[in-house]
Amino acid sequence: MFRHSLRPGFLLFILLSAPFALAQGELPRLADGTPDLQGTWDFRTITPLQRPLEFGDREVLTAEEAAAFEAARQEQLDRDNFTDTSTTGDYNQFWYDRGSEILDSNRTSLITYPADGRIPELTEQAEQRNTARREAAAHNAGIEARPLSERCIMGFNSGPPMLPSAYNNNVQLIQAGDHFVIHNEMVHNARIVKMGAGEHRETPRDWEGDSIGHWDDDTLVVETRHFAGATAFGNSSASMELTEKFWRIDADTLGYEFTISDPTTWTDSWTAMFPMRRAAEPIYEYACHEGNYSMAGIMAGWRTQEVIAEFEQADP
Repeated sequence: MFRHSLRPGFLLFILLSAPFALAQGELPRLADGTPDLQGTWDFRTITPLQRPLEFGDREVLTAEEAAAFEAARQEQLDRDNFTDTSTTGDYNQFWYDRGSEILDSNRTSLITYPADGRIPELTEQAEQRNTARREAAAHNAGIEARPLSERCIMGFNSGPPMLPSAYNNNVQLIQAGDHFVIHNEMVHNARIVKMGAGEHRETPRDWEGDSIGHWDDDTLVVETRHFAGATAFGNSSASMELTEKFWRIDADTLGYEFTISDPTTWTDSWTAMFPMRRAAEPIYEYACHEGNYSMAGIMAGWRTQEVIAEFEQADP
């Protein structure tokens, strides 16, 4: 019924999701016969993206271990317990909406491949890019060195791909004939997927890439290529290839899986998977850069330092 890459952890996810899927005749469908994936979905969880090193090759915890891990994660993520004196921090716990639970399957990471549950090592080319980025940021010659997230253009949990994060872990899915819309609450991205397009358009390149989709039985497969630059994952490059899968688990749950491949960045592809629960509330308007004074403040500070440096050089 479902065709997914049977990577480590996927079969276990199915077995631990009860009921893991609706019977064929129970799938809600649209007039064209395709499964109805529409609605607003919540993908919050405090299960980490990468498996903590102390778990080694453990994909799944026992019920007792999971309870202890969940409690430890809650304490670790509680910003009211923030004790790092090297920084002023950011928001307090009131503003966070990560949720308080790990995945029902008790998996130790969202990553299901590679088997160690961790992002593969960076290539030498990626390391060189990171060095260049750090040097550019250190010089701050202009706004080009500042990350896109400061202007709420890309980043956070909106991806692509989507990934549970601090807040706004909501997405609205809309099916409209030959188009499928992925509307994230965070950064108010609305990614339009062209169904059955066959081939990607290479230009113009968008920050969120060019997405085309097709149905594999009752699983929606979305392939995204030709990114304008790095995505939410700062190490990635414009050559990153992303494959996402959406399928119904039950009346109020979707399955979501993504695989990233970027040979210029990582030594292997990697896959993550987690469920999305039907949200009780609609998506709200996301305002970010409209009230963002950080760019002007940061650049004014750097310009002041440059003037001081020039003055000191002129008059030692």
